[in-house]
Parts: sequence; structure tokens; C-alpha cells
Amino acid sequence: MAAVRRIELSEIRDARKRIASTIVRTPLLRLELGPDFPDIRLKLENLQPINAYKLRGAANAVAMLSDSERKRGVWTISAGNAGQGVAYAARKAGVPSTVVAIETAPKAKLDRMRALGAKLILVPYEVAWQALEARAYPGAEGTFVHPFDDNNFIAGHGTMGVEILEDAPNTVAVIGAIGGGGLITGVGSAIKALKPDVKIFGAEPETAAPAALSFEKGSPQVFEEWEASFVDGAGGQSMFPRMWERMTPVVDGYIVVTLEQTKAAMRLMAEKARVIAEGAGALPLAAALTGKAGKGPIVAIVSGGNIDLKKFSELIGSTT
Repeated sequence: MAAVRRIELSEIRDARKRIASTIVRTPLLRLELGPDFPDIRLKLENLQPINAYKLRGAANAVAMLSDSERKRGVWTISAGNAGQGVAYAARKAGVPSTVVAIETAPKAKLDRMRALGAKLILVPYEVAWQALEARAYPGAEGTFVHPFDDNNFIAGHGTMGVEILEDAPNTVAVIGAIGGGGLITGVGSAIKALKPDVKIFGAEPETAAPAALSFEKGSPQVFEEWEASFVDGAGGQSMFPRMWERMTPVVDGYIVVTLEQTKAAMRLMAEKARVIAEGAGALPLAAALTGKAGKGPIVAIVSGGNIDLKKFSELIGSTT
């Protein structure tokens, strides 16, 4: 396995050209909340063709495959969004794809992966998390594309950081949800290279916050009290040492939010901006609203909107 290294701005700029015809350059929308709230802008990655940011990394990773790797097909491990990204990019490139998918993922995500032509192998969450570390799973054939610990994947996500500073050069903080850490590493790598003073914060749910725990302890940790929740696209069971090494130079702090705060953020986006965000996509807004990232301008990355509408309605209806 290759040693961990910093992702260079030149790689991110090259990735931007490479994926331009596959992804959407998503808008930055100011959330009008009034003078008592921080100045927050939403980076609407829920508007990507797969309704999630993972298409950026997947499109770049698939584009970088050699001819022999393409012939073998590609596979990944995913709760849904990375799988959709890899399946979408693979289909566009004429490459077969397989996803080792978490069996409890929302039906909407599983259906979308199948519709994009991916062969699914359904496994429990714990098995998928172990396979991510092992980078192998019996029956999954072809070239493995890691959904976060992959230089090309991370460089693809970094393109979002370049867009953010183009659209809002006065940004003082950017918040992204953390699952594996690929999103925050990519965006952080781009922004720190262009404007080192901008603060980068990771957001996690209280039920699954290994990055915040690792930050507190100063080393990668396992989150012993991990619980599954509707925030299925973020909040891992542990912080992988390699990802900790990647994140540490580019992330300034971590904000943990409650599930109630996350639901309230989902509702607020729906009411104020007519934006449908999945749980992970609402974590950064929930974190911004705590005030812990300052007064702004803050960019909250709405990483995805892949949630069953019935579930979404139940969740936002249950906020107090």
C-alpha cells in the first residue's frame, strides 16, 4: 500500500479538468437566517447527478485507471453514495462495476446503484468496515477503488474547495461531514493550499464521532459507543490511522452535533432553501448553527440528498 502523502493543488486542478464533463459545478447558496445567526452558505452537492459529492472523487479515480484495470472492472465498498459515484463513472466509461453495499443502507441508495448497472453484494455494516481496512472482500473482482483512502478520489473532492473560494473568497470557515475522511481531506487540501487562514471543521453525529474523539486524544481512536442512525453517510466506527494522517495537517477542529440538531438542520434547509439533505448532508449546517465555527461567512457542505422521501418527512416532522 502506498505511503500517505499530501494531495497537491496541481493534482486537484488536473482533476477538475478531467471530471468537468461528468460533474456539476454546484452553486453556493446563502441561507437567509437573520442577524442573530452566523452567515452561512450552503454548497449544494446534493445537486450532483447522483445527488451526492462522491461523484467528484469517483469520476477522477475511474478516469485515472489504466486500460488493463478498466477491462477487469471496478469495485468499491459503500453505504450508497460512493457506490453510486463509482457505478455512474464506470457506466460512463463503459466499465463493469460491483459494490459491496451495507445491507441496511436506504432502499433509495441500493435501488439507484442497481439502476446504474452495479452488481451489489450486501453485507452488514461491521463486515463492510472491516473490508475497507482489508481492501478486499471474497467475490468482489476487479480493480478496487477505495471510497476515501485513495489519492485520486481525494483529489476529485478537492475540486469542491477550489469552487468554494472562487464563489466566496471571503469565507472564513468550511464545515464538512466526516465518514471516512475523504471529503474533508480533499476540500481541506485545496483550501489550505489557496488560503491557509480559512478554518476547516469536521462534523459528526454524537452517536458516531471517532474523529472528534481522535482529536481529543491526539491519535486515531475506535468509537466504542457507536450506534447506527439515520445519519448513514457519516460517522464511522473508528478513525483509520491512514486517514488520521491525511486529515491532521488540513483540519482545524471537529464539531459533534446531536441527532435532534441534525433533524432541525434538515428541516431548516427544506423550509428556508427548499433543499432536501440526507442526515450526513445536514451535519455541517447543524454544526455551523452551534456557533462553534464562528460568525462566518461559513460554508456548510451539503454532501448529499439521498434519502427516502417518506423517511425525510418523518424525520423533519419529528423535530421540536
